[in-house]
Amino acid sequence: MKVAIIGGGPIGMAAAAHLAEQRIAFEIFEAGDSVGHNILSWGHVQLFSPWKYNIDNAAKRLLSKTDWKSPTLDRLHTGFEFVERYLNPLSHHPDIQPYINLNTNVIAISKVGLDKMKTSNREQVSFELKIEKEGKLSITQADVVLDATGTWNQPNPLGSSGLMAEGEIDAFQSITRGIPDVKGKDSKKFVDQTILVVGSGHSAINTLLDLADIQETNLNTKLHWVLRKKNLTKVYGGQEQDGFEARGKLGIKLQNLVESKRLTIHTPFYIHKIFNSGSGLSIQGFRNQIEEKIEGINHIISNTGSRPNLDMIKELRVDLDSSLEAVFDLAPLIDPNVHSCGTVRPHGEKELRHPEKNFYIIGSKSYGRAPTFLLATGYEQVRSIVAYLSGDFEGALRTELELPETGVCSTNFDDEEACCAPTSTETAKTTCC
Repeated sequence: MKVAIIGGGPIGMAAAAHLAEQRIAFEIFEAGDSVGHNILSWGHVQLFSPWKYNIDNAAKRLLSKTDWKSPTLDRLHTGFEFVERYLNPLSHHPDIQPYINLNTNVIAISKVGLDKMKTSNREQVSFELKIEKEGKLSITQADVVLDATGTWNQPNPLGSSGLMAEGEIDAFQSITRGIPDVKGKDSKKFVDQTILVVGSGHSAINTLLDLADIQETNLNTKLHWVLRKKNLTKVYGGQEQDGFEARGKLGIKLQNLVESKRLTIHTPFYIHKIFNSGSGLSIQGFRNQIEEKIEGINHIISNTGSRPNLDMIKELRVDLDSSLEAVFDLAPLIDPNVHSCGTVRPHGEKELRHPEKNFYIIGSKSYGRAPTFLLATGYEQVRSIVAYLSGDFEGALRTELELPETGVCSTNFDDEEACCAPTSTETAKTTCC
């Protein structure tokens, strides 16, 4: 058996560690020039989960047999530290390093000699991966494919319809997507400017709090915040009741910033047009069904989330939820239209199956457009899948994951949600998730 792992991020590397332990052959195909390539683009950001939730158990076992020094497990860390102290040492492990292909982009996956329509003998036929490296195309084969490519390189547009807003492409040079290092290497772009942040997730919160810090010493820096939530309470999260203390503190700091009146909030605001009005960008949209305009913006930071790139798997038979583009059986657990739990019931190989046998989407891409993914959840996914591949079917069904509760849960459909603090793990599981 040979397994192709697409993506050299934390979930792909965890899959490699589990496969190495089971002596199952594998290859990793990473489009970037290093493992954790996407993480390095936001390396300055501190994760809200400490090391103990971010190191895979199989990877830890492999590393413990080397001269690797484990970080203090209760300590928080940045993305840069995560790559430097964990992913890089793991990538140099002798059981993994020879099987990593960097700067290697998997363009498409199919079945050898069979298009999507052909059924006869399909399960016995190997997968065919079309690969591009240094401008050259090649083909390789595998018996199992794990798609761990994530969603980071596929940001959602600013337009509220899910499509690019009118003028969004023309304003490309004035839009930053992701989490810029506003207090570091990117500061010149934002100091003493009028900045609009779009989004309501943790990326937007981190961005706003960093901008607020530079605003304290650069008083001409003006902040605007656009989001679609009707109620900011949801954005504040569980605060003191959050099992991740650092995540709870983000909500507390954000609420303090909002109450300080140091930023102008536009909510619920739905963007449909961006244009240059001479004095800066103008953002046109609707608030409470009334058209409004935000003017004089020098730069937009888009933290609108991301979506999976499905082009690579068009010739495979996959089962995805029609709205979330998540693995079908996961959708009821993570659909924000149904609930807003940040803590999702652990799941594994059974829930991640597709009609295409031995093909799995793992990691954040398995969640599609839903924003609730945590690293530890992905590690449980790969543990279960590799157990199944090794013949340990009982282990594949077993749950080996416990996560802190978020301290906030809602089951309302109209987005005017109430917040509640579950009194126990069981309450959170049965009532909310």
